[in-house]
Amino acid sequence: MNNWIERFYENEVFKYIDKGKVLVVLGPRRVGKTSLLNRVKRKFKGMIFYGAGDDMVLNQLLNSLDLEKLRQYFQGYDFILIDEAQRVKNIGLALKLMIDNFEKVNIIVSGSSSFKLFSKIGEPLTGRYRLFLLFPVSMLELKNQYGNSHIINNLENFLIYGTYPEVLTCESLKEKKEILVALRDSYLFKDILELDNIRNSDKLGDLLRLLAFQIGKEVSLNELSNNLGLAKQTVARYLDLFEKMFIIRKVRGFSRNLRSEITKTARYYFLDNGIRNSLIMNFNSLSFRDDIGMLWENFLFSERLKYITYKKIFSNIYFWRTHTKKEIDYIEERDGKLFGYEFKWSNKKVKPPSLWEKTYKNSSFEVIDKDNFLSFIT
Repeated sequence: MNNWIERFYENEVFKYIDKGKVLVVLGPRRVGKTSLLNRVKRKFKGMIFYGAGDDMVLNQLLNSLDLEKLRQYFQGYDFILIDEAQRVKNIGLALKLMIDNFEKVNIIVSGSSSFKLFSKIGEPLTGRYRLFLLFPVSMLELKNQYGNSHIINNLENFLIYGTYPEVLTCESLKEKKEILVALRDSYLFKDILELDNIRNSDKLGDLLRLLAFQIGKEVSLNELSNNLGLAKQTVARYLDLFEKMFIIRKVRGFSRNLRSEITKTARYYFLDNGIRNSLIMNFNSLSFRDDIGMLWENFLFSERLKYITYKKIFSNIYFWRTHTKKEIDYIEERDGKLFGYEFKWSNKKVKPPSLWEKTYKNSSFEVIDKDNFLSFIT
């Protein structure tokens, strides 16, 4: 496999870059944001400034909020690219000054921590930024570069080792494991631990490991709280931070018409199967696993999330379950319609719950298995 997999946004950037707005690229650490900016940079025509938020000189300049210094420093550039922008304390105000006063400049910033970056740019740049979310490599991107056969032939590897760029481009399984463990240990908790009031660092891994064994199941905050010996509010806060760090994604239960529908609990999915497996240290092949259903459901969820995000298919995402255990794994609500999907590793024929069909007559239902999954995620 090539060392570079062409990312979906490489060409999309040019459709959305706007002199009156900042283009913000957000995503997990080590997902390829810096590489993406470097690739995009080569395609621009004009004078380009490229810097990082942890560069001392640039950081001090942006934090100064001195318009004349900013104007002098960036004069003549057609494009300004700032990586790791969350490192700059006053980044939102600095960007606002630049957008308001630099008429001919295009600005792109990237960040790996949405809770840090959005707290700094949200209010100053209200209505003045476009957001791109960059995930680990998607099946959509792999299909565009290598075709369907590559995905089918390597499906087991994707289920076990995920799709972080470094993992995909190394050859041996031993290297893949080593990279994932390093990602887990070096980067997974880095942003959270930098917050002064996070003091239960050993509990963070425990919490994620508990979630890793509950893919596709409702998660009880009370149960997590009791198992970890943490206050319920602390658990909820950690879960929220994990979501803002792009490690997990929360999904709520869908309810509209029935009192029996479950809405007070949520399900959590990991944005990468490899990270999930590194947390429980299980890289066994599928023939030696008892969690294939979880791997398959998590893979389909994360890949569908990438797909609808990149293709701008605006949908509300839910699961559906009743207290009598009637359920559908995944629901999309868009354009006033409901689309239900059941995820099955085995090629079983599954009928939609009669209660679902009776209650939501203007809905559809489809089973996603190994025969048709590519059309669902690419």
